[in-house]
Amino acid sequence: MVEAIRAAGGVVWRPAPHGGPQVCLVHRPRYGDWTLPKGKLEPGEHAMLAAVREVAEESDAQAAPEVRLPSVRYRSEGLPKVVDYWSMRAVGTGGFQPGTEVDEVRWLEVDEAVALVSYPHDVEVLAAFAALPPVTATMLLVRHGHAGSRLSWSGPDAGRPLDPRGWSEAHALAPLIALIRPTRLLSASPRRCLQTLDPAAALLDLPIEVSGDLDEPLAGQQADECVLAAAGRLSALAAAGEPVAVCSQGKVIPGALGQLSGTNGDYTTGKGGGWLLAFSGDRLLAADRL
Repeated sequence: MVEAIRAAGGVVWRPAPHGGPQVCLVHRPRYGDWTLPKGKLEPGEHAMLAAVREVAEESDAQAAPEVRLPSVRYRSEGLPKVVDYWSMRAVGTGGFQPGTEVDEVRWLEVDEAVALVSYPHDVEVLAAFAALPPVTATMLLVRHGHAGSRLSWSGPDAGRPLDPRGWSEAHALAPLIALIRPTRLLSASPRRCLQTLDPAAALLDLPIEVSGDLDEPLAGQQADECVLAAAGRLSALAAAGEPVAVCSQGKVIPGALGQLSGTNGDYTTGKGGGWLLAFSGDRLLAADRL
């Protein structure tokens, strides 16, 4: 079997002067086409990191991911290719300079972009973007990294630290957290949760706020109470309208996301894993597994 070429990109949007979004298209002189900004993943690179990097390189738009859009599959120069897309809010630009890869960038209303793009799969991605309700807040919700065995730790469980694998996971999460440009970092109270956000805190120069509402149940405490408390906390953070990153625990995250989504979906979250969440007000619109 031939391994597919992996690429990533985005539907980057900004508010139009008269309301509604404008989206970004790029013209590639090599192919003579108009398309969404995208590019190939570097070895070992997370697709969401690649998407933001390629958007910046091709269109010079600095953008924050919001919602995962449909991936597209096609053949490129005889090889299978998979492109992952995210909707992205433009947060800045440095001034586009034409080059050999991209010689023109246009910001257009969605219907104008649909009429201009050269490929049917770009039309499908733009249609999925156009169907989204307005996103008012984004959140990175992660579970703490690996922290050894509970049975081999002699002290209070809340003091159990990350092990080397957990620290590696924490460092891998930090650049993903930075993509949404959070204004706050919140953690459950156990040491391993705080440590999972330490690399992000250093990268972003933000303090870590401790919230007991994100903790797993203690002995004698009802699990449902913790799930409801965590869901309420996440909902309140979303309603505030600012991007935030949150670290919680494995017995809380699935139930809280089920509560917020109103579904019985599989929200099981591995250690060092997490979710990109998008909200409209306090309503969860999308949960994309990292």
